[in-house]
Amino acid sequence: MLKLELLESLIAVAETGNLSKAAERLNRTQSALSLQIKKLEESVGQILLLRDNKGAKLTDAGEKLLNYAYKMMQLNSQAIDELKEDAQQTIRLGIPTDYVKWYLESGLIEFIREFTHLQLVMDTDVSGNLFRRLQNGEFDAIIATHWKPQPNGELLFERRFVWSAAKHGQAHKRSVIPVALYPENCPIRVQVFANHNLLMRPLHVLLSTPSPQAICSAVEDDLVIAPMAEFRVSDKMQILDPNTHGLPPLPLFNESLYVNPASASEAIEQLRALLKANLSRLSLQHKKSGNP
Repeated sequence: MLKLELLESLIAVAETGNLSKAAERLNRTQSALSLQIKKLEESVGQILLLRDNKGAKLTDAGEKLLNYAYKMMQLNSQAIDELKEDAQQTIRLGIPTDYVKWYLESGLIEFIREFTHLQLVMDTDVSGNLFRRLQNGEFDAIIATHWKPQPNGELLFERRFVWSAAKHGQAHKRSVIPVALYPENCPIRVQVFANHNLLMRPLHVLLSTPSPQAICSAVEDDLVIAPMAEFRVSDKMQILDPNTHGLPPLPLFNESLYVNPASASEAIEQLRALLKANLSRLSLQHKKSGNP
């Protein structure tokens, strides 16, 4: 049987043309390398190297074996790579569309770089759909927002939403207020209509979109007002007090991690720990900087 370690020595000598340089490449002594070549010659029953003052040269038998050596080393690498791919575990994670950039910066990029044996596949949706898809087995874990604690959720944040309008804008003063909301099944949208009453001015959904950027642009352009997470309020916006402007009050939303019981694993625990560690640090940074 030809050992890969011996074939590796033959390749090194062939490519460097010198026993000393080959030994240096392999981090071995020259005497150890010579012994390996001798063992390889004994295994095949042929002289593989001719040595002289100029270096080492392969014999015809050595050249023939070198071709096989390259193929065997290549097959070895392919086998290891394929087995690693088979062993790689995939985590399917759902994140609210509004927060994907925020969470990427809060530890998910670090998770992807640190745990190379894990493949993280992310998908975004509104929280209501994420709950349903988790129950249907489409996700191993989700991060989702709700106005009341849900079973099996681990709290990451309590997130405050505010009514935002363009600074010095007029949209919030209209008799029928134009609003931008996330699509159906979004818990923020649900609470807007649940807390709206007949004494308040009517709301007209001018824009329904999963894109936070589109909502922010529409608010800044004074086309609509919108409920949004505090961290999205820009210096081109103002925050509206619901009582003063007759708008539906917005509850404090809890943002939690939910894990599919069938997907519980050490990998999920690593993700949970890294998320919580990074989110705690980021929350502290926001408080120090005066951001929400």
